[in-house]
Amino acid sequence: MADDRQNDDLESRIAKARAAEEARTGINPAARPAKGYGQGSRVLAELVGVPAGGALIGWALDYWFGTSPWLLLILLGLAIIAAGRNIYKISKERAE
Repeated sequence: MADDRQNDDLESRIAKARAAEEARTGINPAARPAKGYGQGSRVLAELVGVPAGGALIGWALDYWFGTSPWLLLILLGLAIIAAGRNIYKISKERAE
C-alpha cells in the first residue's frame, strides 16, 4: 500500500514539474523533433528540388527555342552546382 502511494505521489510530482517546465518555456519536449531534423529536411529539399527545377526550366526553354538538349544540360549542371553550394552552406550551420 505504501509503495502505491509513493508511486502516485512521485508520478503527480513529475507531472507537475513537466507542466511547469512546459509553461515556463512554451515548448513541449515530446512534440519537438529530433536534433537536426529540420536541417536534414532542408538538405533533402535542396538535393531534389533545385536540380528538378533546373531540368524543368531547361527542358521548357529547349522546347521553346528548339535547342534540344543543350539548355537542359546546361541548366541541369548549373542547378547541381547551386544545390551543392547550398548544401555546403547548410552543413556549416549549427543543428538546432
